[in-house]
Amino acid sequence: MRQGVRLAVDVGSVRIGVARSDPAGILATPLETVRAGRGAVARILALAAEHEVLEIIVGLPTNLSGREGQAAASARAFARRLAVKLPLGTVRLYDERLTTVTAASGLRAGGTKAKNQRGVIDQAAAAVLLQAALDSERLTGNPPGAPVKGKD
Repeated sequence: MRQGVRLAVDVGSVRIGVARSDPAGILATPLETVRAGRGAVARILALAAEHEVLEIIVGLPTNLSGREGQAAASARAFARRLAVKLPLGTVRLYDERLTTVTAASGLRAGGTKAKNQRGVIDQAAAAVLLQAALDSERLTGNPPGAPVKGKD
């Protein structure tokens, strides 16, 4: 397992959830919710610098059959905007199917009512995404997902 903090980003049209791992890459925790739009890339890059991250994992939302729609295209574009500013291989895409559903279920199980989830659901989904990526790397010995190039 590679050592180093990772960030995960769950890109949405309104909010972007961010989670971080511990330096050993074992545990993911919610970090912040960033408002989507102007300034979002800069904020994610600032968080990456602040936490001295090894890499940023961007969730790739596909449907259950594996097909990609508009949300996946938006996530890919966001990942490319991050990758332009970072060293090659620092941004990776990872399948995020059902992360929001899993996060909502976990929040409900923890006693957070649905109406109170709005402010934290994106962070929780990013944490679910990151934990899956960390677990995948631990099981396979390979970095999770596919690296993103800054330009196509």
